Amino acid sequence: MDRHLSAICQSPLFHGIQPDEVETMLRCLDARQRTYAKGSTVFHAGSATTCMGLVLEGAVRLENVDYWGNRTIRASAGPGQTFAEVYACEPGLPLDVNVVAAADATVLLMDVGKITTLCSSNCAFHATLIRNLLGAVAQRAYTLTRKIEHVSKRTTRAKLLSYLSDQARSADSPRFAIPYDRQELADYLSVERSAMCAELSRMRKDGIIDYQRNQFELMQRSPL
Repeated sequence: MDRHLSAICQSPLFHGIQPDEVETMLRCLDARQRTYAKGSTVFHAGSATTCMGLVLEGAVRLENVDYWGNRTIRASAGPGQTFAEVYACEPGLPLDVNVVAAADATVLLMDVGKITTLCSSNCAFHATLIRNLLGAVAQRAYTLTRKIEHVSKRTTRAKLLSYLSDQARSADSPRFAIPYDRQELADYLSVERSAMCAELSRMRKDGIIDYQRNQFELMQRSPL
């Protein structure tokens, strides 16, 4: 865990907490480092957990799979980002998603019950961690609200434009990388992959966007 301490300290979850305090806090939280091969499951839908995760390397995604095996991606998390915090805050609430390693991943699992309950050491920095956890939960709610905004658009082009515009704003640049390949992007936006790829090609031909794999650039031409 020592080689990941810098990344842990830079996570928004530990914002305002000094590195030596973080090490103490990790012991209070019964933090455990785990590695997962790409495609393996971190948490299963239907199970309950008191643990939230922090991605140290790689990435994970939250996905639904229906009775017929159709996948919908709800969200993703990369280095420094948290996942499953909403479910861990309410242990009686079973997960309605699978948490899957989107790439070979190293994660830190922490007992949320020990975050929301003051520890026996009476850590002075515990209140800061609680505030940061509330911020992470709020950020997750915001992310899901944005996804609803994207998928509620009527056309595939409108869904793509809504999502790509959000990514450009987040990057504060017309050039940015997205965390999904084409199939994953289609699953995230709830569209058919071939139709989406065809629409991306038309958008590039129309001078609205340019792209290379998961690297995108929004052009100045109006999409309307």
